[in-house]
Amino acid sequence: MGGHFHFVNSCGAILSEPTLAVIYDLHSHTTASDGLLTPQALVQRAVDNRVGILAITDHDTVAGLAAARAEIADKQLPLQLISGVEISTVWENHEIHIVGLGIDEHHPEMVAFLAQQTERRHQRAELIAERLDKAQIPGALEGAMRLADGGAVTRGHFARFLVENGKASNMAGVFKKYLAKGKTGYVPPQWCTIKQAIDVIHHSGGQAVLAHPGRYDLTTKWLKRLLAHFAESGGDAMEVAQCQQAPNERTVLAGLAMQFNLLASQGSDFHQPCSWIELGRKLWLPAGVEPVWQNWEQGLIAKERTV
Repeated sequence: MGGHFHFVNSCGAILSEPTLAVIYDLHSHTTASDGLLTPQALVQRAVDNRVGILAITDHDTVAGLAAARAEIADKQLPLQLISGVEISTVWENHEIHIVGLGIDEHHPEMVAFLAQQTERRHQRAELIAERLDKAQIPGALEGAMRLADGGAVTRGHFARFLVENGKASNMAGVFKKYLAKGKTGYVPPQWCTIKQAIDVIHHSGGQAVLAHPGRYDLTTKWLKRLLAHFAESGGDAMEVAQCQQAPNERTVLAGLAMQFNLLASQGSDFHQPCSWIELGRKLWLPAGVEPVWQNWEQGLIAKERTV
């Protein structure tokens, strides 16, 4: 890791001058998309878990950022909020997610782009509901919209609706039976390209991060093809560390980050309180990678943390 910035990583390794350990969690969700906590509750939980720098990265929306920012200011919380978003893309018939960190959510290009993504998401939701209706499961769109409660409707909301209706005992079971590729409620994604997502993130001042690369069910050969395409398209970083990973996965991903000259990010991908995924938990980067935050404005972060 580069040693020119004054932080300690979340496992306690000194990167420069000794200072208080800062835990970075750069991937989380609120009720603005498919998270179960409001932005206000999420930032409070982050503080309770000793997270010092948090990115809220809702799916194709930035609607939760203002409320989170206001809560931090109102309660004087010792937390730096990074403005983020998780953009849905399609590559080789796979849905690939690109996280934008440090974006200007009010940038005209980002606003227009996310409006397009919202329309694509609504069209997909209607098609999913049509397919479920034909499978004798009526009311899915209304149910998903009720659960979204004004936020972006995702497949997660359909899954919750199906669990509510006794179609499976848990979310994983619902996806496997109804929403996975080739199943009754599956609709092929019609998202933007990876290059389009990276470009709009860059134009709005952010860094483009490939989200959870180990979760796309790709062989090593195909994962390397994805990383090569992402890097060639101008991508900045990839997620290396999550709080729930298979043994050795973090080391393998760190090696790939170095191979493709990508910075390393970390995040819980927190959606709801549960026993195995928690804000800030087990988030540390292996030696050798360069953190995505290495050139962030240190003075700004220090200032925000003391406001």
